[in-house]
Amino acid sequence: MDSPSYIILSRLSSQMRTSQVTANNLANADTPGFRASRPIFAEHVVQQGRVAGPTGARPVGYSWDRASWRDPAPGTISQTGNSLDVALSGPGFFAVETERGERFTRAGRFALGSDGRLVDQEGNAVLNTQSQPIAIAPNDTRIEIQGDGTIRSENGVLGRLRVVSFADDQALLAEGARHFNANGQQPEEVARPGVVQGAVEGSNVQSVLEMTRMMAELREFQFATQFLEREGERQQSAIDRLLRRR
Repeated sequence: MDSPSYIILSRLSSQMRTSQVTANNLANADTPGFRASRPIFAEHVVQQGRVAGPTGARPVGYSWDRASWRDPAPGTISQTGNSLDVALSGPGFFAVETERGERFTRAGRFALGSDGRLVDQEGNAVLNTQSQPIAIAPNDTRIEIQGDGTIRSENGVLGRLRVVSFADDQALLAEGARHFNANGQQPEEVARPGVVQGAVEGSNVQSVLEMTRMMAELREFQFATQFLEREGERQQSAIDRLLRRR
């Protein structure tokens, strides 16, 4: 078996995956509520079966792309002055209703839809604690959103934002740059979510750090490519020698 070539190909595949993840982080550096991801790799050890290995031989190790890890660090909260923008100063997610069902987000850049419902940037209805869309009437002009998520106007209480948490945030499935699927987990209501009105949580991506990672990954990919080229030359040289002897 051509072990060196297959090993370096597994490395190239892993390096390409790393570059894709880093590029996605950079592309969402300005996306509200976005969480940076990191790939997780492991060594997949293979032993040659039914054949005695040479003295001192070691098992063959391949690079194995196991999963992605999501950075839980919060993004910077920036004041916007928009009364419908909200951010979470602590853990939790806002609940929105999409065509695929209920989804969860940290991106609190909300607006008023044409039908009077509170919606996110993609037009999905923001849900209250009863999992119902929150409606704001035309005569509700002075909107106040309290720290517990309660929405008030000069006409009284309009509802309360549904803010939930999960036992394992890493198990959530990302759908696009803003939404998460519960992936079978049961959401738990956050009693004191720490809602901040007139502000939005930004991405936790550090652009300079990601650019540095991208450059390092490019160099690693180039080194691996050069190794593969040298290995190909070595094999071709060995074949040429054998043919000349014959």
